[in-house]
Amino acid sequence: MAKKTKSEGKIRQQAPRPGKRLGLKVGNGEQVTAGNILVRQRGTKFHKGKLVGMGRDHTLYALEGGVVKFQKKQGINFINVSPK
Repeated sequence: MAKKTKSEGKIRQQAPRPGKRLGLKVGNGEQVTAGNILVRQRGTKFHKGKLVGMGRDHTLYALEGGVVKFQKKQGINFINVSPK
């Protein structure tokens, strides 16, 4: 009698993975300091405005301290920082 073999390996259950924590980190009119992250994003959903820098992964951050202002021009979202 032939030995029975399993035709398929056991499927390993994988735990759900946490999200990437993307999105807005500050709101309109909030006070920020230099270096604060404003938005974590994939691609440029929001574009950098005055006193805002962009990282390699499209993260927007404040270059100087001030107040965050959101602006929409011709359907494009900009984030600016107004100095104190």
